[in-house]
Amino acid sequence: MRRDVFVFDIETVVDADATRRLLHQPDLSDAEARDALSAYFLEKTDGRNDFPRQPFHQVVAISYVQFSREPGEDGSELVLKRVGSGGDAKSGEKELVEGFFGLIQSRAPQLVSYNGRGFDVPVLKHRAMVHGVSCPRWFSEGDKWNSYDARYASTYHMDLMELLSDYGASARCSMDEIAAVLGVPGKLDTSGADVRNLYESGQIEAIRNYCETDVLTTALILLNWQRFSGTLSDGAYARTTLGIRNYLQAEADERPHLGEFLAAWDVAEG
Repeated sequence: MRRDVFVFDIETVVDADATRRLLHQPDLSDAEARDALSAYFLEKTDGRNDFPRQPFHQVVAISYVQFSREPGEDGSELVLKRVGSGGDAKSGEKELVEGFFGLIQSRAPQLVSYNGRGFDVPVLKHRAMVHGVSCPRWFSEGDKWNSYDARYASTYHMDLMELLSDYGASARCSMDEIAAVLGVPGKLDTSGADVRNLYESGQIEAIRNYCETDVLTTALILLNWQRFSGTLSDGAYARTTLGIRNYLQAEADERPHLGEFLAAWDVAEG
């Protein structure tokens, strides 16, 4: 088991420059380009889906919950280190992507995501190539069966959507749906559909805050899975969740969105 555990999530907008090149329409504004790409994919899928494919997503936030796996009273425990986001509100995409792959290169943590194999990781790989970012350790760590790219190697990348659907054998539920079933907070006042408007109005901090609450939801789903699988004992689960609650309470004055998440957690638990 890897000591560092990095639960992560990304938020994106359409890459307007790539869209202008694809459509050979250099005079489109950013907003016009984003609308045009939706129309392009709607036509390409015969009206079924206007969601852009992964290479066209520009990363505007990467948020994380960082745990350290430590020996405990009855097996391993997850100790919360930080809830945060890469860079700051002024950071460009290259800095964010470099930070993510720099963590892989230096520490090779276990990654945890919700639909990360289907969306987040492919986006990050494409955007790394856009910016000339290199991460040899992504490809050299582990072996054929256990590595960041091995689908079933959850010690390197645990995609909770994959695990909870038995890798597609059952329905792939949304994170919000799973959160509702487990009694943990899901979406608060913001959703992924709001990110474009927030970005175009310059509200980057609001996007980062939203991404941090999303990744907290992912972390709580992870803890439920690990208790079920026996990776965490009941006592270790209780101590980790208490640690998260204490952290959110301590941060709430300076980071109100974390206090809002804590309040929503209380409501969700009934």
